[in-house]
Amino acid sequence: MKYSIQEIAKIIRATHRTLNDGVIERLLIDSRMLSFPETTLFFALKTRTNDGHRYLFELYRLGVRSFVVNHEPAEARMMPDANFLVVTDVLAAMQSLAAYHRKRFQIPVIGITGSNGKTIVKELLYQLLHADFNIVRSPRSYNSQIGAPLSVWQMDERHTLGIFEAGISQPDEMEKLQRIILPTIGIITNIGEAHQENFASATQKCLEKLSLFTDSDVVIYNADDDFIASSLDKAYLSHKAVGWSRRDSEAPLYIKSIQKKESTTELRCEMLDREHVYEIPFTDDASIEDVIHCIALMLYLKPTSLENKQIFSELEPVAMRLEVKEGINGCQLINDTYNSDINSLDIALDFQLSRRAGKPLKTTIVISDILQSGMLPKTLYRKVAELLRRKRVERIIGIGRDLKEYAAAFEIPEKEFYLTTDEFIHSPSIRSFDHELVLLKGSRVFHFERITELLEKKVHETVLEVNLDAVVHNFNYFRSRLRRETKMVCMVKAFGYGAGAYEVARTLQEHRCDYLAVAVADEGEALRKEGITIPIMVMDPEFSSFNTLFEYRLEPEVYSFRLLEALIHEAGRRGITSYPIHIKFDTGMHRLGFQPEDVPAICQRLSSQSELAVRSTFSHLVGSDSAEHDDFTRRQFQLFTDAANQLEHGLGYTVLRHILNSAGIERFGEQQMDMVRLGISLYGISATDRDSRRLQPVSSLRTTILQIQTVPAGDSVGYGRRTYLQRPSRIAIIPIGYADGMDRHLGNGVGQVLIGGHRCPTVGNICMDLCMIDVTDTDAKEGDSVTIFGPGLPVSEMAERLGTIPYEVLTSISPRVKRIYYKE
Repeated sequence: MKYSIQEIAKIIRATHRTLNDGVIERLLIDSRMLSFPETTLFFALKTRTNDGHRYLFELYRLGVRSFVVNHEPAEARMMPDANFLVVTDVLAAMQSLAAYHRKRFQIPVIGITGSNGKTIVKELLYQLLHADFNIVRSPRSYNSQIGAPLSVWQMDERHTLGIFEAGISQPDEMEKLQRIILPTIGIITNIGEAHQENFASATQKCLEKLSLFTDSDVVIYNADDDFIASSLDKAYLSHKAVGWSRRDSEAPLYIKSIQKKESTTELRCEMLDREHVYEIPFTDDASIEDVIHCIALMLYLKPTSLENKQIFSELEPVAMRLEVKEGINGCQLINDTYNSDINSLDIALDFQLSRRAGKPLKTTIVISDILQSGMLPKTLYRKVAELLRRKRVERIIGIGRDLKEYAAAFEIPEKEFYLTTDEFIHSPSIRSFDHELVLLKGSRVFHFERITELLEKKVHETVLEVNLDAVVHNFNYFRSRLRRETKMVCMVKAFGYGAGAYEVARTLQEHRCDYLAVAVADEGEALRKEGITIPIMVMDPEFSSFNTLFEYRLEPEVYSFRLLEALIHEAGRRGITSYPIHIKFDTGMHRLGFQPEDVPAICQRLSSQSELAVRSTFSHLVGSDSAEHDDFTRRQFQLFTDAANQLEHGLGYTVLRHILNSAGIERFGEQQMDMVRLGISLYGISATDRDSRRLQPVSSLRTTILQIQTVPAGDSVGYGRRTYLQRPSRIAIIPIGYADGMDRHLGNGVGQVLIGGHRCPTVGNICMDLCMIDVTDTDAKEGDSVTIFGPGLPVSEMAERLGTIPYEVLTSISPRVKRIYYKE
């Protein structure tokens, strides 16, 4: 739907100068995700870590002409035809606009909240109801104060049903989301521990979530959950509540029995005085409960839809994440078959574009027909074609009858179209991929997993899963603890602590990290070759690496007069002036560094040359993670401050100062100075345990069960016959060994893994490529997933069993272990 800029100015009560004509269709909050500048309204949001006002002129040059701001920018004179809508609170203005937009529609709107399962329930409902309704829904998990307005803005006159999520992390947030979503039907999934630290009690958190349903006609919930039932009473919503139950046969939806089979579950339900039996392709308790929520919703919204039992048996698992995998022939695959509509396509293309920057890869999309869009195919595929053009897609492989029919709409250098996935798989093109960044975007019925399987590089079954959203969360958490002006150096040395330096660095660069730090110049060179452009500090520069340092604009730590002289000589030989360096002082680590008494000599030498300029000075804390060393740590602060003061005085110019590492940030925030260095805590491991609950683990090491053997009591298992079984046992063999990073000391029951929620001990010695696990007390089967470390089994526990630190475990994961990167 379209709004004139004059209409929007009135809706959000903005002050403005004379407005130029403008029609707005799209809202934008991130300058990197611009698609259609002519019809875009940019909201210059201010956050703890960034300010959208910085990007106004850049967006103007790209064609955006309408902006919601706190104040007109200094460059306004150079933007004569721009519309600046000035408001006190930019986020509140965006929320007000979305709330106004929502009130224009009288269709049923489902609002979903709870601690877990919101996105799953939303996507299952879409699968179950899309044949009966033209549905608008939240993209991915857009459920926040920012995500909800962007979701609701998608509503237009074609839609007959809305499904939106609402998530909160603080008190007093839901009231705003309620005004934006205005649900007529509510679903509360459950109440768990998420964000509990921000609420006085679980009851307060539940009541806050239930306030989403203040104006709803009905609230669907699990009536067996006594806590939610009690909270509904306290919220004065009991008269609207429609509960389903496994124990109350009088409930509107009574779940008479749940029978789990090998790969499916049979639900026997009583409703409307009739018994219904549904078979669903899930066996885990969470998915079963999610489906029951959907049945209860359908019973209220459209009971006749429950007669079609086939749609339940054909439900597809909801892929909650977008994955980046290594492909054949130097390709990278972005697998995003989470949903297929114009909005999710836009998001996925932005991610593809960000992953391409600086890399010599062709951008390719394999896309299927977009089903149930509610748009005429001709209109839809014109929009898709324009989107692909603006996102600089160079090759399209379209699969589906509609795409083939409207192929002429796509003005792309390389294009080919097929009626079916099977036709494409059997074509010569399936073997033609070479050094491409391939986005796979398909509706579920096209089964793009068959294409993924063919294009994915076949490697070891053991994988390290890296959650890029967790990297962002941890980065933003620590940034929120700093002053706005304090810079951050993020450590990506040692292959990004095992997680993969490039993907971590790319993610940090997108979120405007100030500096990266690597150990040696070769690590920095690799990042530059992959398109990383932000400053990179080299912590252990070698004399043989000078060519790499200067060629790839890497900034060395300087810790000795010998290194200082060599760098001055080499920069002079190349005709370089004012090359940035970082002076390190030894204040107690006694590793690398100048001594504080060296300051006069350092200043004298630097003042007599022009080849180098000091960008920063720093030191390294010895025991900042432990209170017993606090006196020594404070002595380090004083020694460093004195040395830095002398250095600045002697040089005659200001340099950045930094001394805090991860533990220092957690315990000595008052010493943040100009910059801090974030290391292990970026990867979700609190350096002091003080912030453990607030951080998200980044890496999870997983494998699969290759075989299960039944071994009699008294037999030994593994090399050297170190373990003899005390009982008849089921022994699982998994493809991970000490060559992968499974330390040999974890054998013979020292280590544990997680299988189906059960902790299982190792048996026998760890082999080079395999190890054995006792699964006697579980129902584990061949092919099941095994967690070596990850959710439920933290890497810190493995480190403790080994008598070492998490750093060593993470950096010991072998390069042959495939890294899979994902984000929601």
